[in-house]
Amino acid sequence: MGSETTRAAAWSSSSEGSGKPVSGWGVVTAPLYAVRPPAPAAAARPAAGPRNGMGLRPAWCGNLESMNNRQKQQTRPAPRRRPGHSPYLFWLGAGLCAAAFAFNYYALVRTTTGQFADESAWAEAEAGWSFGRGVFLDFLDLLPDVSAAVAAVVLVVVALVRRRWKAAGIAVGVVLASAATTWILKNLILDRPDRGVPTLEHNSLPSGHTTIAAAAALAVFLVVSPRWRPFAAAAGGAYAVLAGSATLINGWHRPSDVVAAFLVAGFWALLAGPAVLRSGDAWNDFRGYGSHWSSSPVWPRLCWLLALLGLALAAGLYWVVQQVGAAPVPGSGRLPLFFWAGMALILGCGMLMSALLTWLFSSQTRRR
Repeated sequence: MGSETTRAAAWSSSSEGSGKPVSGWGVVTAPLYAVRPPAPAAAARPAAGPRNGMGLRPAWCGNLESMNNRQKQQTRPAPRRRPGHSPYLFWLGAGLCAAAFAFNYYALVRTTTGQFADESAWAEAEAGWSFGRGVFLDFLDLLPDVSAAVAAVVLVVVALVRRRWKAAGIAVGVVLASAATTWILKNLILDRPDRGVPTLEHNSLPSGHTTIAAAAALAVFLVVSPRWRPFAAAAGGAYAVLAGSATLINGWHRPSDVVAAFLVAGFWALLAGPAVLRSGDAWNDFRGYGSHWSSSPVWPRLCWLLALLGLALAAGLYWVVQQVGAAPVPGSGRLPLFFWAGMALILGCGMLMSALLTWLFSSQTRRR
């Protein structure tokens, strides 16, 4: 008994020295609330992508990622360009109109051959077109009022209903500038020199009636929405060609006068084009040809077709006259070839202007 007591006391004292709880029987027990040791720190997550045995990413993985980035950039939709993003095209067109005006004046007014052809077309008008001359004369009398009324109605509707005040103001400026330019050129700057051709001495280039008709048609073309511009160009071009042809049929103007009027109106419309397109990004939005009957591709194709036919017919008739030989006096020939050549020239130039304006404004309008 004494030895057992001594061993128990020794065990108890050794346990107490170790800091472990000891039961009454000298048995070491676990604590009721043990403190859990902290978890080891988590290892760093490896970077995405395959790695080789040394823990490094192979070179082809970086190339693959760069290829994916390039594909994303290619599939990303291109930013929408602002309407009128290339104004220099309009300025170039205006410069071409000025150059064509100078060439038209020099070739058909300042030279003997051109003056003879131009005067012959005017002198042959009575023989070349005898049907409905009174109707065309009445049309010419009403032309300024009709042009002003049509343009005014469209501009008022656009300004009040569509709230396109800036575009409407620019269109009015095109009409006024065209009319003022024609008056200054005809009465103060240009003359008709004597080249030995029986003709009227006073200058009649450009035609005032045709200028008003063409400028009014272009004013409507400028302010309508892009989906209506193809139809407006074709209808306005036909209206301007009709007005110019009526002045020739009734003996008021020569073909060169009409062509010059087209170029004056086109010059100012091209200068105003970028300002009109940038006057409102919301309404200068084109859905493309065929989205509406007024934007059908038939209209520009018709303009191109009539323009090419007119110019080709005019060149062909002038060539025939050169081969056969012109009459010694303007208007004394048996066939009115100069008259029909002049009519074809008016048709070709008027519709060519419409076709080019349709192409330019459509390409410079924002696409959906």
